[in-house]
Amino acid sequence: MTTPYTPTIVLVGHGMVGQRFLEALADRGVTARARVVVLCEEPRPAYDRVQLTSYFSGRTPDDLSLVQDGFLHKHGIELHTDDPAVAVDRAARTVTARSGRVFGYDTLVLATGSYPFVPPVPGKDAHGCFVYRTIEDLLAIEEYAKGRTTGAVVGGGLLGLEAAGALKGLGLDTHIVEFAPRLMPVQVDEGGGAALLRTIEQMGLTVHTGTGTQEILTEDGAVRAMRLSDGSELATEMVVFSAGVRPRDQLARDCGLDVGERGGIAVDELCRTSDPAVFAIGECALASDGRVYGLVAPGYEMAQTAAAAIAEEAVDGFTGADLSTKLKLLGVDVASFGDAHGAAEGSLDVVYSDSRSGIYKKLVVDGEGVLLGGVLVGDADSYGMLRPLTGSRPPVPPEQLVLPAGVGAPAALGPSALPDDAVICSCHNVTKHTIGQCATLSEVKKCTKAGTGCGSCVKVIEKLLPAAAGKGLCGCFSYTRSELYEIARTLRVTSFAALLDSHGREEAKGGEGCEVCKPTVGSILASLAPTLGVGGYILDGEQAALQDTNDHFLANLQRNGSYSVVPRIPGGEITPEKLIVIGEVARDFGLYTKITGGQRIDLFGARVDQLPSIWTRLVDAGFESGHAYGKALRTVKSCVGQTWCRYGVQDSVRMAIQLELRYRGLRAPHKLKSAVSGCARECAEAQSKDFGVIATASGWNLYVGGNGGATPRHADLLAQDLSDAELVRLIDRFLMFYIRTADRLERTSTWLERLEGGLDHLRDVVVHDSLGLCEELEALMAAHVADYKDEWAETLDDPDRLRRFVSFVNAPETPDPSVRFVPERDQIKPDLEILTIGTLEGATSR
Repeated sequence: MTTPYTPTIVLVGHGMVGQRFLEALADRGVTARARVVVLCEEPRPAYDRVQLTSYFSGRTPDDLSLVQDGFLHKHGIELHTDDPAVAVDRAARTVTARSGRVFGYDTLVLATGSYPFVPPVPGKDAHGCFVYRTIEDLLAIEEYAKGRTTGAVVGGGLLGLEAAGALKGLGLDTHIVEFAPRLMPVQVDEGGGAALLRTIEQMGLTVHTGTGTQEILTEDGAVRAMRLSDGSELATEMVVFSAGVRPRDQLARDCGLDVGERGGIAVDELCRTSDPAVFAIGECALASDGRVYGLVAPGYEMAQTAAAAIAEEAVDGFTGADLSTKLKLLGVDVASFGDAHGAAEGSLDVVYSDSRSGIYKKLVVDGEGVLLGGVLVGDADSYGMLRPLTGSRPPVPPEQLVLPAGVGAPAALGPSALPDDAVICSCHNVTKHTIGQCATLSEVKKCTKAGTGCGSCVKVIEKLLPAAAGKGLCGCFSYTRSELYEIARTLRVTSFAALLDSHGREEAKGGEGCEVCKPTVGSILASLAPTLGVGGYILDGEQAALQDTNDHFLANLQRNGSYSVVPRIPGGEITPEKLIVIGEVARDFGLYTKITGGQRIDLFGARVDQLPSIWTRLVDAGFESGHAYGKALRTVKSCVGQTWCRYGVQDSVRMAIQLELRYRGLRAPHKLKSAVSGCARECAEAQSKDFGVIATASGWNLYVGGNGGATPRHADLLAQDLSDAELVRLIDRFLMFYIRTADRLERTSTWLERLEGGLDHLRDVVVHDSLGLCEELEALMAAHVADYKDEWAETLDDPDRLRRFVSFVNAPETPDPSVRFVPERDQIKPDLEILTIGTLEGATSR
């Protein structure tokens, strides 16, 4: 009996595109009938290069890996890491690896990617010069940065800004040198570049645009400075080159494959090279439209195309790709799509620019209003909805699509505005119709891979899912948050497990819930605890497992694993004695101190095991938790009011203290902020708060639904000239109605705009009692006020509760050695040395 012939497919390169190609082969059953060999240059399997910089935020190689556990073994794929291909013999159809091993092939796929372009300037190879491309590059940069103070990045594009963020995170004074007249010249226009520049400079980075690098100056072979094209010298101790990439096509050149004049392995629409047995995909390929694509989404399309061709399936072919991008660079959202620069004849720009907030939005339309493209800087939330609309006329005027909330009644486009064939996930070319066949986000990711690439489409995907279309909170509950609140209140449900088992979806009953419903229900139960007659302490029993990260230790987790301590200072008023206590605590525990915009003092740098000792001192001095860690009332700011100010007409400090003490600890769908101003001069900025109070000669004016964050909104006047008692009663009703009806993580500003009937309806309900709810709302608030207990005081009184405050459960006396600090300006700052060679070596042994 003759053994069937098993063809061999050799893949050279195991990056993001290479892994996507393997998955595409497996999806088509090719791995079951062919031997697949992968030659990988790096010491680890494919990882998410798009998220490379997150490595400095603590993500490990395993976190970044794109290879699911068991994938290679399940499909019989032979992976050879740290062993790149060095030669191809097309006549013999063999590939030779660096190790000397020779592999025969029937089909060869080149996914060799690209290499960083380093300008040919004198000194470019000096000690202290690096590129920014792989995990090994990051390790080398981190090691060299130790003990140094200044670094420079050559290149102000996507990777350049990522590299600058890494250097800044390592504690270096960082410079960015960009030859073009603006940052990110390919993606953004002049206005967008100006907004990005302002924001980045506010972060403490120095930007040099319109100048190039002429020479790297050295001392004893190491970098000491850069000479720029304008003749100036820039002192720096290390240089990171991130000035673009070039196709890695040398292997193809050496074996005689056709390459482009400016590089790139020439391929046809099926990604086949000049040799029918050889394919090229990703950044190494020169596509049939004459372009080399440096983004992951086109690479994924090429991978799918090549896999389909090898599987002998009908395929449309790869003829070009969408170059839209959305990224968060140095914490700034930047996006561009379509004809972002308005190159089309007769195109028109619709622009919104807010220099103070660093927000710039530009839409490019034609004379008929068809959306051609756009640039978004500082606020790119609308990218996921706008990009699929490119090439069509949006259902609303374009100027409404760029205005922020609270300005000119902007339109909120929903999923219904998108056609079924709109591509929602450009990384994996997934349409709205395909996503609509799934029920949950996890199902979408598993079945379509949408949302697993750059991640910019996730928000739109969530809006397209059944749960987001009014059919439930999440995959575990078919009820909304407000419906679950009413169920728990009316039926007196006191635990998450009971609520899930009685009102969860059938497939979720008996389960553990998800990251959406657990903290949401935890907040509902905490806000209803006084009414339901159960303990409101959030870390007892089942409640502890429901909480968000910060609530687990009653403190805000900071970037190096330490925590912040924020005692409550009602109304911003504090005695000298209490100020001294805070100073002594900060001094004795070595904490960083910062006066905040909320008129209180934050203490940063506490280890988790130090929190009880710190709070013992603070509680003994009369302080309470400031609830900076919870979705609860934060602060009620105040000016000094009529007591001290000659313009004041009411005692704003007294009222602020009264309100803060009344609503402290009140759990809500999102954080709550407030302020009281003693006169119309509005020094406390009350109209930017969730509820704000401004004094008048006759009493108090109450404003609601304000927000001073990323999406600013002026609060609306709900009622005026109120007495003290009337003011408190209306705030009681307003807050409890919000808690009762808002969605999860919905600020009062968003809730008020979503509320059917808006401000008029709210006024009818809480002022005129149109629904007959006011007595009930007041009773709910009265129960909260009567039941309030300080969470830290309760914690310190219970030894069992204190046992959770350890860095290591198996070594409770041992502090976390990774939480370290370095001095800065007579205080401390985190030492962000997160990566170690040992960790990486351990992670490569798979």
